[in-house]
Amino acid sequence: MQKGQIRVQTENIFPIIKKFLYSDHEIFLRELVSNAVDASQKIKTLSSIGEAKGDLGDLRIDVVLDTKEKTLSITDRGVGMTGEEVDKYINQVAFSGAEEFMEKYKDANIIGHFGLGFYSAFMVSDKVELYSKSHKDASGVYWTCDGSPEFELYEVDYSQRGTKIVLHINEESAEFLDASRIKSILTRFCKFLPVPIFFSEVGEVKEEGEEKTEEKSINNTNPIWVRKPSELTKEDYENFYKELYPFNETPLFWIHLNVDYPFNLTGVLYFPKIKQSYEIQKDKIQLYCNQVFVTDEVKDIVPEFLMLLQGVIDSPDIPLNVSRSYLQGDPNVKKINAHITKKVADKLEELFNKERAEYEQKWDSLGLFVKYGMMTDDKFLEKASKFLVMQDTAGKFYTYEEYKTATETLQKNKEGKHTVLYTTDPIQQDAYIQACVKKGYIVVKMETLVDSAFINNMEMKWENTHFVRVDADIVDNIIDKQESSESVLSKDEEASLKELFNIQIAELHVTTEVKGLSVDSAPVVATRPEFMRRMKDMGAVGGGMTAFYAQMPDEVTLTVNGNHPIYQTLLKQENKEVQEKQVRSLADLALLSQGLLKGAELTNFINRSVELMETK
Repeated sequence: MQKGQIRVQTENIFPIIKKFLYSDHEIFLRELVSNAVDASQKIKTLSSIGEAKGDLGDLRIDVVLDTKEKTLSITDRGVGMTGEEVDKYINQVAFSGAEEFMEKYKDANIIGHFGLGFYSAFMVSDKVELYSKSHKDASGVYWTCDGSPEFELYEVDYSQRGTKIVLHINEESAEFLDASRIKSILTRFCKFLPVPIFFSEVGEVKEEGEEKTEEKSINNTNPIWVRKPSELTKEDYENFYKELYPFNETPLFWIHLNVDYPFNLTGVLYFPKIKQSYEIQKDKIQLYCNQVFVTDEVKDIVPEFLMLLQGVIDSPDIPLNVSRSYLQGDPNVKKINAHITKKVADKLEELFNKERAEYEQKWDSLGLFVKYGMMTDDKFLEKASKFLVMQDTAGKFYTYEEYKTATETLQKNKEGKHTVLYTTDPIQQDAYIQACVKKGYIVVKMETLVDSAFINNMEMKWENTHFVRVDADIVDNIIDKQESSESVLSKDEEASLKELFNIQIAELHVTTEVKGLSVDSAPVVATRPEFMRRMKDMGAVGGGMTAFYAQMPDEVTLTVNGNHPIYQTLLKQENKEVQEKQVRSLADLALLSQGLLKGAELTNFINRSVELMETK
């Protein structure tokens, strides 16, 4: 029997382990099961090259909870350890003090490494026992430690090859004596480990007459990302997606990642269906290291715009226990980030070129990813301009270049810039859209959550292009400002109309003009200047420097169509009260089309309309 002190200079390193090794104590189970998997994988490798003799037997890992004894044990049938190896890997810890321990922890990829990972057991235990028998011809060994620098190590009759670790759970960690808690941790962190994992409770008794259920492992040992794409079917990918996200609809499509140089990376990324912009959810990509779950916070590893994707990535080359600032500067992380961007862009371009009709059908969901990517990643922007599509109000899709070609003649302003006419609400803005279509203009739909920012961003990145909403001006002026428009009214009549339409409305800054529009145009058209409307929209959602715009009154221009026949009658109306009510109702109708008639003003409009109908 051997007794001694773990060779560290500090008096007691275990309080440091408990406080600093991991922020979440539940990680201990991931570490211990990962070590067990590593030991199981090693015996398979040694057997395949002839260094381990005899039958491998049933390679499995058993996690057993004993609530009566307040213990949790993890047993594997892996390589096992001799007494010398226990002394080497556990006692002769490769550090000389607390400071060096912390330094090694910071730079280490702990998963699957017996030393540091094993010590996570002391975060939740008063005492840890270890039984092990090596695949080599050696006696079984027993090691125990109560959380002080003192340990015991001696030979025992442990006949089964492999290692068993018994944790005596301390009072502060009583949550880990709850079977459902242990199951949830195993499911989260160990769901795709390559060795079958079984969980059971000591003393678990079946009710009389209850059938014995077939023992089932908690993990899928062969997830699709470790298999070759050529072996997989569409159903395989869709079934795995259901395994990850059981309540989601079938994804649009997926990308299988498989890289072994200059870094190791595997995984499957899915494009989910998104019906509405507000359904966007981030942190749905799971990061694994050799099939061990690490985190679903993959910022910096996955490009920002692809955080909208779902699925898994697995890489042993990503540093797992480092600060975010270190992660941002890590060369492998930068390469992986760039590679994922390229793979996604290539896949989208391939789909667009080969299956354009199907691609366009999926655009409602795809557009969010593409536009977000174009705004945030310049390398993606270069490629995405080829497969970004814009749908016009008639349902036809155009790439950016196709739109420019189709609008070359009619939609260039005096400065030579292409004017992209767009609508944010095809129903509410229908009158403005119809006026533009009659002119031969092509109006595209920009009605998602990201479109406001996308428009502002692309105006900076696309040369000689600017966007104008269909209600930003009367149709005669929407491409180019005109000096004046002639109406059939006399100057005096125009002046009278302008005076009549000089109305005051709370929270609106109203400007009135009289112009000669076509006779079939509306009697009054309300428009909002593009720049000010954008600033107000940005201020309402973005805050910051634009926040003060949100507090400013809405600017609106009422363009009175002097050529509309209604004014021949209205100007001759002798009853001034009726005339004022008619003018105000015409103005209100125009404001209503812009969604600017609200509250008391809307109520007054309704009441006034009824009164006018009753007037004889």
